[in-house]
Amino acid sequence: MIGDPAGRRAFDEFVAARSPAFIRLAYLLTAGDQHAAEDLLQTSLAKMALKWHKIDDPAAYLRQMMYRQQISWWRRRREYVVADLPERPGADTTHDVELKIMIQDALGKLTSKQRAVLVLRYFEDLSESTVAATLGCSIGTVRSTAHRALARLLQLCPELHDLYLHSTFTARKEP
Repeated sequence: MIGDPAGRRAFDEFVAARSPAFIRLAYLLTAGDQHAAEDLLQTSLAKMALKWHKIDDPAAYLRQMMYRQQISWWRRRREYVVADLPERPGADTTHDVELKIMIQDALGKLTSKQRAVLVLRYFEDLSESTVAATLGCSIGTVRSTAHRALARLLQLCPELHDLYLHSTFTARKEP
């Protein structure tokens, strides 16, 4: 646990500054289930607080912990729960909402590892080596998983094809 006041203050500042980004990550890792995302982040932060004084890179540590916690929960459930996308009045056109729903549905049909690779690589914009370190696998595994996951995503949601050709999904590989 965080024993000293300076450590507690540093942890609180980290949580305040980074929670919005990490709740978005959790939302994507849980295939759009807001309640599961909140549970995932809260559980991971609670575990992180126990080791706060030993952590060198809190963001990387929390990202890895969230991924591993989600995989652990998924293995216990062996099913996917896909929530409806939250509606924001006036924020999207009908086409955008329909596309988001199709994407969310398609992401929910990927394996949790495929979804994690896509989220970490393209949403979090992490390098292949950072994704590999976070997931505990090789860079080649990240590349092949991303390739298969993108192919499956395009198969499940053909409307993404034009978006795929002009987006960060065609991101550069590391040298």
